[in-house]
Amino acid sequence: MQLSAMSFWERVLYLLGRYGASFARGAWVTMAIAVVSTAIGCLIGFGVGIVQTIPTDRKNRPVHWFLMGIVRAVLEAYVEVFRGTPMMVQAMFIYFGSMQLFNINMDMWTAAFFIVSINTGAYMAETVRGGILSIDPGQTEGAHAIGMTHWQTMTSVILPQALRNIMPQIGNNLIINIKDTCVLSTIGVVELFFSTKGVAGAMYTYFEAFTITMAIYFILTFSCSRLLRWWEARMDGPDSYELYDLSTPDTLAHTTGLHSYPKKRKEGTQNLDIRKGKRH
Repeated sequence: MQLSAMSFWERVLYLLGRYGASFARGAWVTMAIAVVSTAIGCLIGFGVGIVQTIPTDRKNRPVHWFLMGIVRAVLEAYVEVFRGTPMMVQAMFIYFGSMQLFNINMDMWTAAFFIVSINTGAYMAETVRGGILSIDPGQTEGAHAIGMTHWQTMTSVILPQALRNIMPQIGNNLIINIKDTCVLSTIGVVELFFSTKGVAGAMYTYFEAFTITMAIYFILTFSCSRLLRWWEARMDGPDSYELYDLSTPDTLAHTTGLHSYPKKRKEGTQNLDIRKGKRH
């Protein structure tokens, strides 16, 4: 039976049956690039964000202040350039530029991971910086007051709280990367979009092929979104924390209203029990 004689959904099912392996392979490459590059980009973003928030003292440590100023200027330039240009342009500039200027011939995986990671790192750097600055400065002052260094304060006090605040943005970057990996087809990365173009061109079924691809992209992004929502709920913990032990040595638990005392018996009920000969 010829494709022209089939209905739309029959052509869709035909493409799934004949080229299902190509769609699956492209989806796997897309997810691998998105997940790994998002993880690497988060590490880059955390490093850049932490460096940008390191306190400096111009009067007491002028050399440190000067060197940190140079480092911050370089990092700010990196963030602004990669946030201000499209990933497709970055992919072609890096892939073909590295080949022409430095004679570096990247393979598919190296180019994909490098391009998406540094692009994600630029966005995550600003997210991490904002997450760190959103924490109450009093917590940093309190940590320094008990003798904690800046590194100890960041790793033990600030970053755990900042991580929870920026979790939605991390998930958002992952979903964006799942979709934006399609721009890597311009440098020959065989991901889902590239595979779809091959299927559509072979059978001249562009509408049907991209209908399948659109459904696959939605399934991937929706699944990741639900999984990240579940992770956020796990990080939040229970809705409330109650103290049940009356003998707790923490007297502040009683004075701040965190402790729940047993309800007092009504006076009338107590007098009635006494008349009946009951003692408590």
